[in-house]
Amino acid sequence: MAYWYEEMHTGNVKMGIRVEKQLCSETSEYQRIEVFQSPEFGRFLASDGSVIFSEADEFTYDEMIVHVPMAVHPNVQRVLVIGGGDGGVARELSHYDEIEAIDVVEQDKLFIDVCKTWFPDNACGLDDPRVTVYNENPLRFLRSRSNYYDLIINDCTDPLGHAAGMFTKEFYGNCYRALRTDGIMVYQHGSPFYDEDEESCRAMHRKAFKSFPIHRVYQAHIPTCPAGYWLFGFASKQYHPIRDFDEKRWDDRHIKTWYYTTHLHRGAFLLPRYVEDLLKEEETRL
Repeated sequence: MAYWYEEMHTGNVKMGIRVEKQLCSETSEYQRIEVFQSPEFGRFLASDGSVIFSEADEFTYDEMIVHVPMAVHPNVQRVLVIGGGDGGVARELSHYDEIEAIDVVEQDKLFIDVCKTWFPDNACGLDDPRVTVYNENPLRFLRSRSNYYDLIINDCTDPLGHAAGMFTKEFYGNCYRALRTDGIMVYQHGSPFYDEDEESCRAMHRKAFKSFPIHRVYQAHIPTCPAGYWLFGFASKQYHPIRDFDEKRWDDRHIKTWYYTTHLHRGAFLLPRYVEDLLKEEETRL
């Protein structure tokens, strides 16, 4: 008998993944964490009934949230990763020798422990000597930092639930203050395809657009995300993601990637008309 993991994307749409077995089921004070083995996606992790990442497609998310800003900012020395307890973002950041410090603020220690056990290819990123892990509330952590980071990566999983505070107006304002004068913030922007997800996507853009002088949205194809389509936000005090993009400098690093390329970098900021329209509507809202 086939065993399927099913996730409701809307009241009318669900995604199903055939699984071979459940590897882990743990509950922290923040979330229920489950790990499954599947023939199509390998191991995948779910939080409170939603797939967070899988072995087969995590590279897309981690590469796009790291290499896009790193190919734009000319001198990143200090990085803050909010969330990121699986280690995938830190793993991609480890390719950059100029980075001096990577602070990972993951409130849920159990999440880190589960990922170290079942996803060692991601969790190895946390072993980089430049990485310091803080099991703290990210909002409180941010309040103690001012003019400190060159890059902030918001790797929190969901604008709802225990991570809801990472998508508020206060959060974006605290990120702005924690960045140096030429700092960049990137964050997962959600999927705008289904009506049920559109409002949170609009709200994130509205808050970031009002908080930063430069703000753009870019896209990627991630099969386990709703509609297989995901957006990222690029918010900056100074650098534009296309005009200040240094293609040769990044290519000369010879970083091996599976998704990100410098050609894709430019194309990722070319959005479908319906996405452009909803973003413009939020930018002009009083």
